[in-house]
Amino acid sequence: MKITLVRHGQTEFNFNNILQGLSNNQLNDTGRRQCQKLRNQLKDVNFSFCYMSPLIRTVETAFILVGDRVETFPDKRLIERDMGNLEGKPRSEYDVKKYWDYKLNSSDLGVEPIQNIFLRCQDFLDYVMKKHANDEHLLIVSHGSPIRVLHHLLHHSNVYGDLLDVDIINCYCETIEVSVDEYSEIDV
Repeated sequence: MKITLVRHGQTEFNFNNILQGLSNNQLNDTGRRQCQKLRNQLKDVNFSFCYMSPLIRTVETAFILVGDRVETFPDKRLIERDMGNLEGKPRSEYDVKKYWDYKLNSSDLGVEPIQNIFLRCQDFLDYVMKKHANDEHLLIVSHGSPIRVLHHLLHHSNVYGDLLDVDIINCYCETIEVSVDEYSEIDV
């Protein structure tokens, strides 16, 4: 099976370095152009299905990428990290290392603990691995936090290692091959 992970295009919150978490923002013009550029890069890829977060910025990204050519499924497990009291605040107020420390698992200021994101993303992967076959190619459109977590789960990274070692920019795209028969969940 091939899984292509895509982070949504840019929003005004992204442009202004504001934490958006569960804010339901749409793409800005730059974000739409980013998605159109990625669509051109993926035009020859035949996706079997598309899973996406139900927030508007990911739905808009998915529809720019695949339109009505691929059946799409919103899935709440792919929603962005709840930023709690940091929602709408400048990114400079967010201690990235603290909130991405798996062992610490901080929920200070109401921020969703990192282990929760790993658990819901692992649950999502378990679901798609049971539902889909090796010859299928899935498109998954989500947000920075779930895409980073899915990247680490699919690469079987050490959750106690550096979880910030991959830069998940707007319209980040990565394709990973996974054998459904050999897939095993990691211990999260």
